Amino acid sequence: MRTDCHVCRSEGLTPHSRVLLSAGAREVIATLYQVADGVVGVDEARLSEAAWSRLGLSDGDPLFVRHPDPVLSLSSVRARIYGNRLDGAMLRAIMSDVVRGQYSDVHLSAFITSGAAVPLDRDETVALTRAMVEVGDRLAWTNGPILDKHSVGGLPGNRTTPIVVAIVAAHGLTIPKTSSRAITSPAGTADTMETLAPVDLDLPAIRRVVEREYGCIVWAEPCG
Repeated sequence: MRTDCHVCRSEGLTPHSRVLLSAGAREVIATLYQVADGVVGVDEARLSEAAWSRLGLSDGDPLFVRHPDPVLSLSSVRARIYGNRLDGAMLRAIMSDVVRGQYSDVHLSAFITSGAAVPLDRDETVALTRAMVEVGDRLAWTNGPILDKHSVGGLPGNRTTPIVVAIVAAHGLTIPKTSSRAITSPAGTADTMETLAPVDLDLPAIRRVVEREYGCIVWAEPCG
């Protein structure tokens, strides 16, 4: 938005503020960037492709911008940074806010930091795992057993996953495999696999591929 935008002035919005965008019944949390070189016209706003798609907008549609409500689960993150343990309800609230896009990169970093000085104990690890499962979309497979493969990761050039998944699937066993993009190595498993086949699959595509081929390798990005 423009630096001289009347909405920014009236709402007290500053660069890099978290803002709530709404169009009809749809809402999305975004980070505000301000420009002053005429790229954006008066009474106009430009959105990222992700926000544009989630709001279902067309050129000229009205867009409402305001401060988002406080993210209450951040109090649990703050408590965890100070060494307090979190229960299942607290972790579910955090994961729900993460999935809804309530957490900025700074908030996510704070949550990761909260488990660094004092690592999660067994109860917290179990509760966090259950919370992640509960807030996400789940796929169920009937032709079990359902297999998976994990490695320590971070080894440049060590691409065993495509080979293992191909061998297992060729024997008629179900192995729907998610993998990451580059983190600690020049190319992650998903990056390597993408040179051979798409890895950015939505849930219907994952089910279609697995039902036909018994296995898949997809980028472990939140779907849906």
